[in-house]
Amino acid sequence: MLRAKVESILFVVNRPLTVAKLAEVCGAKKAEVAEAVSELAEAYSDGKSGLRLLRHGDSVQMSTSQDTSELVGTFLKDETTGEMTRPSLETLTIVAYRGPLTKPELEQVRGVNCSLILRNLMMRGLVESLGDSSHPLTQFRVTMDFLRFLGVASVEELPDYDLLRSDENVTRAMENAVGPSIGSDVNDSKEEGKE
Repeated sequence: MLRAKVESILFVVNRPLTVAKLAEVCGAKKAEVAEAVSELAEAYSDGKSGLRLLRHGDSVQMSTSQDTSELVGTFLKDETTGEMTRPSLETLTIVAYRGPLTKPELEQVRGVNCSLILRNLMMRGLVESLGDSSHPLTQFRVTMDFLRFLGVASVEELPDYDLLRSDENVTRAMENAVGPSIGSDVNDSKEEGKE
């Protein structure tokens, strides 16, 4: 069970985490987490998975495998060219009006997995992640380039900002945000495929 917890946290966080931070989040001992990390690294090293576990000192991070890097690179390049799709615009709007917020909070509002959409928006330079060591999950907000592109000095200048920022339905949905379920990726990928 600890291995599954560690794997889930590494899956949703797009930055390196220390074994100590993972132990704190999972409510386990560092030695137990280190063992779980070793088991995951071994499981991903068989060459049959599209993922791998990167380790640098006491930090670990989930990554795509070297064997699939060309495919992933091509896919991501396609994702960041051309006009933005409706799911991307919806996600960007939520981040602009409600950010900074975590991926689970965003997904609670949208109702679908937003991993690829967030990555796409980050590659376009419209969204950035905040590395807050006190928060186990990465938070996202719009960038200065986003503000510059729209010609506003701050997000508070966006149309109806106060009204949309305080919308009770969105607030309620964000308060109910829970960790993303791995099993939801199959259904969610249908919408992300539209990206």
